[in-house]
Amino acid sequence: MDYSLFSALLIKTGIVHLTAGQVVMWFIGFFFIFLAIKKDFEPLLLVPIGFSIFLVNMPLAPLTGEGELIELFFRYGLETEIVPCLIFLGVGALTDFGPLIANPKMLLLGAAAQLGVYIAFFGAIFFGFNLKEAASIGIIGGADGPTSIYLATALAPHMIGMVAVAAYSYMSMVPLIQPPIMRLFTSEKERKIRMKQLRSVSRTEKIIYPIAATIIICLLTPPAAPLMGLFMIGNLFRESHVVERLLKTSQNELLNIVTIFLGLAVGSTMKAEVFLKPQPIFIFILGLIAFAFSTVGGILLAKLMNLFLKEKINPLIGAAGVSAVPMAARVAQKVGQEADPKNHLLMHAMGPNVAGVIGTAVAAGMFLNLLK
Repeated sequence: MDYSLFSALLIKTGIVHLTAGQVVMWFIGFFFIFLAIKKDFEPLLLVPIGFSIFLVNMPLAPLTGEGELIELFFRYGLETEIVPCLIFLGVGALTDFGPLIANPKMLLLGAAAQLGVYIAFFGAIFFGFNLKEAASIGIIGGADGPTSIYLATALAPHMIGMVAVAAYSYMSMVPLIQPPIMRLFTSEKERKIRMKQLRSVSRTEKIIYPIAATIIICLLTPPAAPLMGLFMIGNLFRESHVVERLLKTSQNELLNIVTIFLGLAVGSTMKAEVFLKPQPIFIFILGLIAFAFSTVGGILLAKLMNLFLKEKINPLIGAAGVSAVPMAARVAQKVGQEADPKNHLLMHAMGPNVAGVIGTAVAAGMFLNLLK
């Protein structure tokens, strides 16, 4: 038997090059897929991210080298900032601003839920990250994946993968992370507060809103224009009722395609030699702290507002001020119904939820104004 030929063939397989770190990353990828399939946590994102993690940790596999398939997704999708902006276009086409227009006070809750962004920003500076890196870490607290990628691309490109994975991990695990915090910072009596049915919003108001919001936001924070501009034009597609083909494409085919590209590109950054180091783990911890403080910020402001309002706000909807749309609003509804099965908070929670998307994009624009 020609053992030299056998050895030559074996050395060209991935088996002998497989490392313990790569196996660890396989399990991380499998865990993401488990959360998506078994727990239904953001499956549209976690399935491609999880499988991409698995793929890029295959030894010798030609996936992420110069000009290789997944590397192209990353370079032309994330580094050029195209994918985050197109994601915002699709999200805007799916968004109903009605609850926010009907109750503008919810903008305050969306702003308060950015507390974690600034807590993590200053925390990262304290632990030795520079200003641009700290801003890229802090924005994770908004639980807005596209905005996190957009800001990291502009300020700290070497951290895109770590920031993106942290942001999307916390977005997907909203149903696990938020409920204990919500119960801790609210009483059962507060969770039972029933809110008055929202007024009906006219079509004219819904058409004017994205145009007016674009003018205000882009004048105040010009760097946020690419995200907010596409977010608002997507919403205008929805509310104008005259561009059904553009609306359907934005909501379905286009959003689905860029979601696949996004998932594969984000997962491709999680190679064992890059990810299994102290810095990414530290970013994960800071991101979790940021997300927790954002949740608390929205709840506490709602409680504060109740001291002055005749018609009380259920503080649970303050937690929906993070940008995880519509997951955070659904969690507020679920926790509220645990206390009172007949309490319907979903539409009320969508107000701060949508406001949170705007708030996180504005926060990113402010960081870009100051640091770029």
